[in-house]
Amino acid sequence: MSQKTIRLTMAQAVARFLTVQKTVIDGETVPIFGGVFAIFGHGNVAGVGEALYGIKDTLPTYRAQNEQGMANAAIAYAKASFRRRFMACTSSIGPGALNMVTAAALAHVNRIPILLLPGDVFANRLPDPVLQQVEDWGDGTVSANDCFKPVSRYFDRITRPEQIIPALRRAMQVLTDPAECGPVTLSLCQDVQAEAYDYPESFFEEKVWNIRRVMPDGDEFASAAAALLQAKKPVIIAGGGVLYSQASQSLRSFAERYGVPVMETQAGKSSLPHDHPLNMGSVGVTGSSASNTLAEEADVVLAVGTRLQDFTTGSWALFQNEDLKIIGLNVQPFDAHKHRALPLVADAKVGLDALSQALTGWQADPEWTDKAEAGKDEWLTAADKATATTNAELPSDAQVIGAVQRARENAVVVCAAGGLPGELHKLWKARGPGSYHMEYGFSTMGYEIAGGLGVKLARPEDDVIVMVGDGSYMMLNSEIASSIMLGAKLTIVLLDNAGYGCINRLQMATGGANFNNLLKDTHHVTLPGIDFAAHAASMGAISRKVGSIAELETALHETESNDRTTVIVIDTDPLITTDEGGHWWDVAVPEVSDRPEVNAAREGYVKALKAQRVG
Repeated sequence: MSQKTIRLTMAQAVARFLTVQKTVIDGETVPIFGGVFAIFGHGNVAGVGEALYGIKDTLPTYRAQNEQGMANAAIAYAKASFRRRFMACTSSIGPGALNMVTAAALAHVNRIPILLLPGDVFANRLPDPVLQQVEDWGDGTVSANDCFKPVSRYFDRITRPEQIIPALRRAMQVLTDPAECGPVTLSLCQDVQAEAYDYPESFFEEKVWNIRRVMPDGDEFASAAAALLQAKKPVIIAGGGVLYSQASQSLRSFAERYGVPVMETQAGKSSLPHDHPLNMGSVGVTGSSASNTLAEEADVVLAVGTRLQDFTTGSWALFQNEDLKIIGLNVQPFDAHKHRALPLVADAKVGLDALSQALTGWQADPEWTDKAEAGKDEWLTAADKATATTNAELPSDAQVIGAVQRARENAVVVCAAGGLPGELHKLWKARGPGSYHMEYGFSTMGYEIAGGLGVKLARPEDDVIVMVGDGSYMMLNSEIASSIMLGAKLTIVLLDNAGYGCINRLQMATGGANFNNLLKDTHHVTLPGIDFAAHAASMGAISRKVGSIAELETALHETESNDRTTVIVIDTDPLITTDEGGHWWDVAVPEVSDRPEVNAAREGYVKALKAQRVG
């Protein structure tokens, strides 16, 4: 019996395959790929470019300005979609491909699905060396795309057209697996993109991908439940896995039923509404006093969907109870076992629901729950004070956050690197799942604006506000133009503190001299007088600069109805941060220095190291 086939180029087969991959959201079957970001160049314009043109009415192709920016936007799209939908990105073979490596690392760290389709050199090697080819005179198989290998969950180089059949099937398995998901890179040799093959028609049949909800192992579950039943001072750390599992209601029910306080990581913030009495807010280095006070005493930590990064654990110096037990509820065994945790490898929603049924009759110590709720009230008072309106000539980041929150309280806030993530983690009042979008796993400067674009494409009805510092803005701002092109309206609040204020504060805290961070402390002849409002306007945005917190609030109200991306610039103080909350973070201080400030900082560092948990 002969198999029915269709003759296509390899690139056409890729394009057609993407169009028939589906998922189910709220009972509706929808395409799992939300689109393809593309910057065409040498190595993808002829093959992939022609193929995408053929499906442009089925799967949209978005033209970006920078390859890293478009990949960041695609990552934000997947994150804002709770990993239920995602995008592909295609680039040329050399600098275009390598521009996406940073984004691949970002997605790898944050466990976010994205399909990367960089062009590659000729598989037949006849024209070698071609334009943009990286040559290795010790290994003839090397190309620039080998850089993707350590930052991809799955990597394949397609050197024959039929290889794309198993490669794409494996790619989809990885992209949709809650434990494995992350960046997939299929490196497409440019001559092979244009080669034809008789593909089986079955390869292009519609395929519906659903969330796999991993069930807990019986023995692991019994150990976790037994630990909780003995707990007097339990806490829950909610990570991004709570949101990706859509387990917010299960988390809320568990916390309320058993009186267990909840604290949130950067990725997990918005798992519970900010005003829930058992939501203690942020935890760790950028944590609230409500969370960190409890974490220090906790005897059991139920870590749900978190990889327990050092900012969450205070570099493992936060938890001070000698009898502490950690339960790692996570779909990924690598994360579930961290720091001698009792692993509970399972989907977050399934695991929480099962534990809730198994703990009937148990309750956290009522005094513990009361202490948590009282600590929450104290923290909210301190937070409101930090974000209150000020007449200061240079307001703090916290005061800007307060203005944004008051003016646009239902917005989705997007941010990434610098000092803002710490202040937002503490102070932003997230109202519902996904209303807080932070890239802090890789802390990628330049993510913010491209990330805002991705969020808006995923959630077009939402009011999306990007908060970005001048340092990140200077690194990658070009997707403002993309947002104009796509009609994806953003509000961008640009905080100008004239340099890298966050790292300058860290430099000072470790005894360093003010050096090479704030513009005024750099080697320079003339300081640049950057007109950010004019720059944004040159890309098509509506823009204005404001001189005070009051003006900022007014501008946020007045621009809410604008029909395209708006940029509002405000000068801020580079030194002020919120004193309340927070925790020590392990940043090594030199053992030897001629500067007394460094020596003093070293003494404090050595003392702080004694609180770290080992093993």
